[in-house]
Amino acid sequence: MSDAPVRVTVWNENVHESTGNPPSMAQDYPDGLHGAIAQAVAELVPEASTRTAVLSDPEHGLSEEVLAQTDVLVWWGHIAHDAVADEVVDRVQRHVLAGMGLVVLHSGHFSKILVRLLGTTCSLAWRNEGKREVVWTVATTHPIAQGVPNPFVIEQQEMYGEPFDVPAPDELIFISAFPDGEVFRSGMTYLRGRGRVFYFSPGDQEYPVYHHPDVRRILANGVRWAHQPGLERTVPAVTHPAEGPFTRQG
Repeated sequence: MSDAPVRVTVWNENVHESTGNPPSMAQDYPDGLHGAIAQAVAELVPEASTRTAVLSDPEHGLSEEVLAQTDVLVWWGHIAHDAVADEVVDRVQRHVLAGMGLVVLHSGHFSKILVRLLGTTCSLAWRNEGKREVVWTVATTHPIAQGVPNPFVIEQQEMYGEPFDVPAPDELIFISAFPDGEVFRSGMTYLRGRGRVFYFSPGDQEYPVYHHPDVRRILANGVRWAHQPGLERTVPAVTHPAEGPFTRQG
């Protein structure tokens, strides 16, 4: 993986934190989900500079200036997807297509930005009983799986299950299994325009999942993978060159 500097913005709707629901939030995430995620990135990606943004910030903290200075955007959302302004979604989409990395976590599968980028409902099966999740690595040589045990266990987690209405991923990296028999494609990547997108499902607000060392490792690996150092941020566009590359000159 590259050690080039990477500018990371961690976005969280911050609704659970501001409402104190669930009550465990204050103990599990005193600095918010975004704080725990940003801490994991800062700890395991020492070349990263990390900032956070939340829904209540002006422009949701995702102004043109902020996105232009972001190499990888990490997104956590759950109960306020509809409150995200469409003009902000337009802006984020444009930057992803131009080459900004995007890491979408847990209930962010229903975020406006991921639904738009994938073009499907992103619906899934779910049941929240706080049961054990076993995460198996499918692509053992993928950079996002580097240093991750196969399998590893999350003792309490919301169940996400198939069918998951998303396009076939470019790369399937992790599959999760649950005690009642469900399985779920819990880690997958997509290329959209020039941008790299990684979706990773573990991370419900009711459990301290983002303190799990293997989850934190995957967050860090995902950020590094989504970062494309040296890439010029340009939206793909139609071109009309005056001549072909093998046209004889002079």
